[in-house]
Amino acid sequence: MGQSQKAAQRAALVVATLTSFLGPFMASSVNVALPSIGDELSMGAVSLAWINTAFLLAAATFLIPFGRLGDIHGRKQIFMWGILGFAVASGLLATANSGTSVIMWRAVQGLGASMVFATGLPILISVYPAGKRGAVLGLNVAAVYLGLSMGPYVGGLITGHLGWRYVFWMNVPVGLFILAISFFMLEGDWADAEGARFDLAGSALLGVALLTLMLGLARMPSATAVALLVAGFVSLIVFVRYELRIDYPVLEIDLFRHNTVFAMSNLAALINYAATFAVGFLLSLYLQRVRGLAPQDAGLVLIAQPVVQALVSPLAGKLSDRSEPRTVASLGMAITFLGLVLLVFLDETTEFRVVVGCLAVLGLGFGIFSSPNTNAIMGAVERRFFGVAGAMVGTMRHVGMMVSMGLVMTVLAVLMGAAEISSQNQDLFLEAMRISFGLFAALCFGGIFASMARGRVER
Repeated sequence: MGQSQKAAQRAALVVATLTSFLGPFMASSVNVALPSIGDELSMGAVSLAWINTAFLLAAATFLIPFGRLGDIHGRKQIFMWGILGFAVASGLLATANSGTSVIMWRAVQGLGASMVFATGLPILISVYPAGKRGAVLGLNVAAVYLGLSMGPYVGGLITGHLGWRYVFWMNVPVGLFILAISFFMLEGDWADAEGARFDLAGSALLGVALLTLMLGLARMPSATAVALLVAGFVSLIVFVRYELRIDYPVLEIDLFRHNTVFAMSNLAALINYAATFAVGFLLSLYLQRVRGLAPQDAGLVLIAQPVVQALVSPLAGKLSDRSEPRTVASLGMAITFLGLVLLVFLDETTEFRVVVGCLAVLGLGFGIFSSPNTNAIMGAVERRFFGVAGAMVGTMRHVGMMVSMGLVMTVLAVLMGAAEISSQNQDLFLEAMRISFGLFAALCFGGIFASMARGRVER
């Protein structure tokens, strides 16, 4: 291997790792800041959930089109525009003066994040040979979990001492720093599908399908939600039929029809994120509203899960280079199921060490699952589809997160309406939390079988 190739690999790993850290760090910091945002801007539990939902809606809607644009026109430039947009949106969030403006700028931040998520992973995969991808992905996933680990505590400290606005302010210099490193260190543009036409009509159809489906989930339970879900499924069917007829689709449907490893690995990722994402949202409210912890103390409890994930994921990634990813990932899914079952039994008197133990089990399961599953997805496609495959990883993550939040918002809306959490209705919140964890556990149990059904990965 030449020195220039090694330098390219190091630069790609640095940039991808930094962005993999920043996104989860921001998300977990915001989770801890949500009660303070709600206090200042008079937002109830359902409104607070929209702060996460708006980000996920925008990110999931645009991931696949930006992934394809990166394949055609070069991943580096899409990546850099995304980092810039993320940083600008963070500054606007820090100056927002209403709940509506916070939700709106979170959507803009999600748009920038979609450009980063759609191209960062394919850039990293493009410069490493197949035999080393699991190890590199393990490091990348460890950065994700390090961000998740530091976010709750650092976000809690900042929220407690400086205010929630500084949780967003701190992303601005970090984002600009990553932009500078990308400009000066990241050489190459990785346009592996250069010359192909961009499928604008297909991108629009996919965007409409994802947007209406996720808005339907977010508005459950209501007649509007049912109408949106029906419209979303119809749009998805029209999109698939259209993609099968054109020469340069934004999403190669045959990847799902004839590639069982790719299809089932993506389904397993969707289920895993749907079963785990809203855990942090619920426990942040539980620890602060029900148990009375300060933001920084709640953050200390919440870091148990991502710390374990960060420790385990590099080892799981290396193991998936030598062993069958299906076996490793399915074990992780089973442990995640166990962690969710344990969370069902939380109440207002549960010892904090028990909460930490439940989160550690959850972190162990997710850490074992994530790297091997991503390795299976990226290893199942040709180089010219790396952008689309990387975007699918991100899309499954964000749609899964959206499903997770949609389930929680539905349960909260049914039991609590738009009311803020208080001592008068905390029993209702606890019931909603336990029902949500039960639903997540049932999802994860089904995910074990989806993970096992993917078949063997061709080496």
